[in-house]
Amino acid sequence: MNPYIVCLVTINDRDRAAQIARVLVEKKLVACVNIIPEIRSIYSWQGELCDETERLLIMKTRSELYAELESTVKALHPYEVPEIIALDIQKGLADYLRWIDETTTQTD
Repeated sequence: MNPYIVCLVTINDRDRAAQIARVLVEKKLVACVNIIPEIRSIYSWQGELCDETERLLIMKTRSELYAELESTVKALHPYEVPEIIALDIQKGLADYLRWIDETTTQTD
């Protein structure tokens, strides 16, 4: 397993996006969250075609923190089934990856 991941989360509420980002950084579950303020999401939900404006949260962290990150996001997120997707970071600047290590909590 790759030690570093990027997690993607979408949400429709600007203030809730910032709240989730702050909580994750304060709990040291992520090193950084970028919030892209407006994306257009077109998807099918419960048999309906949806066309919504959302925000995209891009989070950088260690893969071993994913489970706690996921449960924290689910607890704070207003959606019944939030998008929470993790992608491996295949390569990255060594100093940046070291910074992720230094700013996230070590797990037992």
